Amino acid sequence: MKIGFVGTGVMGTGMINNLLAAKHDVIVYNRTREKADDVIANGARWADSPAAVAQAADITFTMVGYPKDVEAVWTGQDGLFSGAKSGDILVDMTTSTPKLAEKLATMGQELGIGVLDAPVSGGDIGAKNGTLSIMVGGALATYNQVLPIFQVMGQNIVLAGDAGKGQHMKMSNNIGVAATVIGMAESMAYAEAAGLNLDAAYNIWRNGAAGSWSVTNYMPRIMADDFAAGFYVKHLLKDLRIALDAAAEMAIDLPGTALAEQLFAKLNKTHGDEGVQAIVKLWAAFASA
Repeated sequence: MKIGFVGTGVMGTGMINNLLAAKHDVIVYNRTREKADDVIANGARWADSPAAVAQAADITFTMVGYPKDVEAVWTGQDGLFSGAKSGDILVDMTTSTPKLAEKLATMGQELGIGVLDAPVSGGDIGAKNGTLSIMVGGALATYNQVLPIFQVMGQNIVLAGDAGKGQHMKMSNNIGVAATVIGMAESMAYAEAAGLNLDAAYNIWRNGAAGSWSVTNYMPRIMADDFAAGFYVKHLLKDLRIALDAAAEMAIDLPGTALAEQLFAKLNKTHGDEGVQAIVKLWAAFASA
């Protein structure tokens, strides 16, 4: 089986390398070819367009930035749908909108192509280690076909429901991510102002009721002045806005998420290309970090 992969950024690179380590034949495309150099050096093959990837592959994955990028890669000139064959499977692992996931699934059905939305959680660490959580929307039969490949890239894999439900699951996840990152940052600001030792605070929080993935993985980076992006500020802001739009359509109020959107929008003005742990820079004690 030949696997296609469009998007060789921070997340895509880790996922592709795991596929290559599992001896899969992987064909890749990225808008900026230089960003594919690492995976090509590890054995991936280059194709000149998303269409060329889909034409060469049986199952093609996409991991790009924004919903507009997903739509362009799938439906644009030289997009996946123009290269995929009847019986192929296309899987979008980008965090995108539930509505777009539903639209792509409908288009795929009309062409005899299986479509799944399968956003992930776990950041660059999970992508590198093959320990991602993968939230899937789509038909059970299609999911079962792709599951062995998902298992190379992740450990916690769930079929959330039909098309779009993977994206809804990811929205519910990232609402929690935003809340825990903000809570961690505010706890750190308080501890710093009180003159507490942050290493000691880290051990208390991590092993107590304040423990979370964000504390365990992001707090050490902050203390090491490491704000490199595993999960970009600009991408979490995008996700929060998708979640708020979807919530409005469902007629539910998310005041905490609305506040998180405001905080990350402020941060995005100057630190959008940094990791979400840069949220601590909104507090004076860490502003110069």
